[in-house]
Amino acid sequence: MADQIKKESKIKKFFKDYKSEFKKIVWPEKGDTLKQSGIVIVSIIVVGAAIFLLDTGFAKLLEWLGKII
Repeated sequence: MADQIKKESKIKKFFKDYKSEFKKIVWPEKGDTLKQSGIVIVSIIVVGAAIFLLDTGFAKLLEWLGKII
């Protein structure tokens, strides 16, 4: 019985703390979110292009080495 009461008080404390922490969240404004999303998309495109160029270059190099050997 005592264990059940301890468990209930822990659950209540958890949700009380959860609610308290949730109130501390500062959500970014729409403009900030769009700006950061744009930066992420551009970064993905740049890294993707770099990987594509490296992959293509190594493929051509291996093809060239295969013809030599």
